[in-house]
Amino acid sequence: MGGKWRSDKWFVSPFNFVPEVVKDLKFPEKIVFHDTTLRDGEQQPCVVFRKEDKIEIAKMLDEAGVHRIEAGMPAVSKEDEEAVKAIAQENLNADVYAFCRCLKSDVDLALKCDVDGVIMELPSSEHLIKYAYGWDVSTAVKRAVEATEYAKAHGLKITFFCIDATRSNLEFLLNLFNQVRKYVDAWCIADTFGVCIPQAYYYLIKQLKEKTGFTLEVHTHNDFGLAVANAIFGLLAGAEVVHVTVNGIGERCGNASLEETVMALELLFGIKTGIKLEKLWELSKLVEKLSGIQIHPHKAIVGENVFRVESGIVVDWYYKLSKISQVLITFPYHWSLVGRPEPKIVIGKKSGKSSIIMKLEELGLKATDEQIMEILSKVKEESIKKKRDLTMDEFKEIVKSVLKI
Repeated sequence: MGGKWRSDKWFVSPFNFVPEVVKDLKFPEKIVFHDTTLRDGEQQPCVVFRKEDKIEIAKMLDEAGVHRIEAGMPAVSKEDEEAVKAIAQENLNADVYAFCRCLKSDVDLALKCDVDGVIMELPSSEHLIKYAYGWDVSTAVKRAVEATEYAKAHGLKITFFCIDATRSNLEFLLNLFNQVRKYVDAWCIADTFGVCIPQAYYYLIKQLKEKTGFTLEVHTHNDFGLAVANAIFGLLAGAEVVHVTVNGIGERCGNASLEETVMALELLFGIKTGIKLEKLWELSKLVEKLSGIQIHPHKAIVGENVFRVESGIVVDWYYKLSKISQVLITFPYHWSLVGRPEPKIVIGKKSGKSSIIMKLEELGLKATDEQIMEILSKVKEESIKKKRDLTMDEFKEIVKSVLKI
């Protein structure tokens, strides 16, 4: 593993790449990104993607270089079936997968959609099988064998998706795997409830990799805020495929975020993902619009506050450093790297002298030091009173009152 900690586009920690740190970090030769925004992402409450929405998102995912697109679950509705089929017929560079239960009828629907492969789910912990499904283990195994054998016979690529694998046990998982091994192409170890710490997920993936030698996929949820960390640890342990969603949307607290996972791998580990970084912002905004789920302002990579600055001292840094082309001393990466607009300086309670100077320059105005400090004082006073930052119109009114224009 290798990489640069500083370039003209980013400035991260040199400690990421010292030999003592990187010597035990080993990623697969190629990491495949499997995006499940159109299925698991849509499982976030209140999200509904129409057929045309799914096609539009799929096209942009493909444009961004995502390797596999999980287009949806055809069994959910007739429109979902039509959407999956339409995406499969778009002649995308990405492989198109459908999500199925271990049922021949679900496989038949996937075949009608002409997809490249299927993600076939099965409860993979004894407690879930017994109490949530009301089956015995033999019933679950029988369903798995019959459905995967059927899908294989019809030429589909198959990822066997183990629900709740991280609350199961190693012996149970290996036994289940051995029953379906000859029918499936890959094995997805789902941290369905986001309950693993990275070290534990690493241990589980590594054990399964060593004992099976099989292609492994990681699917992580964010219930404790560890989805991206777990996904990366799973890749370090030997998994070749990572499941992600745009903006991290998904069931409950969501999934590993596409943009966070890509950027961490690229900039912090020096791994070339094949994803077009400059498309990440545009892709995020599209999914935000079509899902109706507003991105939290401090969401990493795509949140509004990432390049929105109010603190007087940071604005002062930015003001001075931008004049000598050293803005990356202020930010970890350049906004253009992910296709974002340039930073926005916010005027409010935490503003400083440089904030006022920059805003005056935007307006083509000059002021004396005394006037600048008077404007700053009024800005702080008004921001405290309104308990928010000020709009440009509100700032202009203060400027007019001080400069008598």
